[in-house]
Amino acid sequence: MLEELKEEVLEANLELPRHHVVLYTWGNASGIDRERNLIVIKPSGVPYEYLKASDMVVVNLEGEVVEGNLRPSSDTRTHIELYKNFPEIGGVVHTHSIHAAAFAQAGRPIIPIGTTHADYFYGPVPCTRPLTKEEVEDDYERNTGKVIAETFRDLKIDPKSTPGVLVRNHGPFTWGKDVKEAAYHAVVLETVAEMALKTFLLSPDARIQNYILEKHYERKHGPHAYYGQVK
Repeated sequence: MLEELKEEVLEANLELPRHHVVLYTWGNASGIDRERNLIVIKPSGVPYEYLKASDMVVVNLEGEVVEGNLRPSSDTRTHIELYKNFPEIGGVVHTHSIHAAAFAQAGRPIIPIGTTHADYFYGPVPCTRPLTKEEVEDDYERNTGKVIAETFRDLKIDPKSTPGVLVRNHGPFTWGKDVKEAAYHAVVLETVAEMALKTFLLSPDARIQNYILEKHYERKHGPHAYYGQVK
């Protein structure tokens, strides 16, 4: 079942340690088949060097295992909430990458201060509010997804133009049109976070002019984008 998607999800998971955004088993990637409403996700706690496509777990939108012999990621219900709330996305990645997690632990959004940020995130990468004691005790992983959706709704942020978030005291989640793009955004987000942290050490008041941000985002993603080659 969903053999091609399993291969894609496996490859996205393996991209994370290759680019040093996860250590040990500290991350997970998933992809969704929107026609069947089925999600393929990394199994919980399995080291990346041992992962195979056949290890990927298929779950439905209720979190029930449809296929697989291993337990799905402990963050599965967060992924499910993101798929439910952001219907345009096809893949989700979660890591504990050091610099992005530092911003999350500090409760600070990553504001745009350079063109690398502007190429991928249209405006700040937001940080959620802390979960309440009741939210943690009731249904922690599902409520993590809900607080992400709440953040984007309250701040009126388009999840397509800002494909990532920092969960307060926890770490980053990213997404994309598919799981490959979600993994790519996880690497970009960590790089942007590292750049921002080092820039603030040199210049705490650093900012990017809005017209530069607009130009860099639009030339890559706008209706008249001209970055890259014609497909």
